[in-house]
This record gives sequence, C-alpha cells and structure tokens, in this order.
Amino acid sequence: MPHSAANQVRIIGGAWRRRVIRFPPAEGLRPTPDRVRETLFNWLGQTLAGKRCLDLYAGSGALTLEAASRGAALAVAVDRSRVLIDALRATAATLGASAFEAYVGDARAFIERERRDFDVIFLDPPFAEDPWPWLLPASAGRLLPGGFIYAEAAHALPPPPGFATRRRDKAGQVHYHLFVRADAAPA
Repeated sequence: MPHSAANQVRIIGGAWRRRVIRFPPAEGLRPTPDRVRETLFNWLGQTLAGKRCLDLYAGSGALTLEAASRGAALAVAVDRSRVLIDALRATAATLGASAFEAYVGDARAFIERERRDFDVIFLDPPFAEDPWPWLLPASAGRLLPGGFIYAEAAHALPPPPGFATRRRDKAGQVHYHLFVRADAAPA
C-alpha cells in the first residue's frame, strides 16, 4: 500500500537515525513532530540504554521506535488499530528491533492487566478523548522509581498525584509534559 509524505516520519536519533517510518492513514492520527520528539529526548537524555518503555497510544510508532533506536531494553507499543500495529511490526522487523513488542488493544484494558513496570511511559491519546482522570494515575502505578511519564494533550495537564512537572512546553496546539515523582522532581 503506497503512503504519502504525510504518512511518514523519520527517526531523529540513535542507531536508526534518519530512517523513515511509514504508516497507513488513520483518522485522528497525529504523529509527534520531529521538533517535539527532539525536545522530549533532550529532556530524557539522548540514550535510553537499558530502559523499559511503554507507548499506550502508539499510532505511527514514532515514540516507540525512537526509544528502541536509542537503546531501550524494551519498547512496548499498544494501539487499538490493527492496521497501525501491523505496519509498526513490519517496520520494527525491517529495522531489526529485537527489544520490541506490539499489541492491538485498548490502552485502559492493557495497563490494567499489565504487570511489568516501566522507566518511561508515553501517553498521546486522541485529542477528542479525555482519558486523563484514569490514565495518569494508572500510568503512575506502572512506573519504576526514577521513571518518567510523557504526556501530549490539547491542553495543559496537571501532574498525577504524587508527581511533579519536570518540564513542559507547547508546539502549535500540542501541550507536552514530562512528569516525575515529586520526590525526584529537581532537575
């Protein structure tokens, strides 16, 4: 299936820097722009070596594959769209992403049954939804000590209980945030 230039993003750092991720069109899909991903990974550090990452609204897979490219020991992608997950699995296979897992499923159902903990959890739900009242606390419950929650929303978000905002910014209509446990907040 051919993809337009609008249906691709490039990995900006790590082992697969400059590689292009292609994905099928999907309603409401907003891949995290290069500039925002660059800022996010500056905040997190350029390497995620040994880190365990979860992307609950994977979409294009840009954040998941960016984490894997930067050495994540585990990069887990979850999305409701089988078509997007199939495309993401194919891209990961082409790149040789061995520490990669992808699941078709609902974010809430996945995080409620998941028993592993993560160093970084990426949250970029569709702007038409408002999952934040349950999503942030549920994600906080799966976070390892010293870990981060990254969240993109159509509006500024408060941190979940027991967390502080480490960094935040805005690009166009996207507000993006990096949350950390309050006892680890100083940067």
